[in-house]
Amino acid sequence: MIRSLDRKIYLILMIAITVSGFIVICTMGQSLHRQRLAAKISDVPVELPAAMCTIREYNGRIGVFKGESSVPYRVIDYNFSLLSEYDREQLTEGIVIESERELQQFIEDIAT
Repeated sequence: MIRSLDRKIYLILMIAITVSGFIVICTMGQSLHRQRLAAKISDVPVELPAAMCTIREYNGRIGVFKGESSVPYRVIDYNFSLLSEYDREQLTEGIVIESERELQQFIEDIAT
């Protein structure tokens, strides 16, 4: 009876070691696969669309700047200090606008 019990314990331990080894090997394989995939993705250059313009604070008003220009091509006559704190922070950093429609939507949003 003791011999039978020892044999069952031995088999259970061997099965547990085998399953654990299988799990470790599968996990390592998945990790290696993810690393290779990340390396392939990072090698591909990302093409970002060119921004139409940037909106930011300009002399207490809202300026619309094209490209890297320091002079706005359009000034929106809206008092910068009347905006919410969040909007002021966003405009201080600059908001990238990619189309004339987005620009029009932004102007309508701040006017209301």
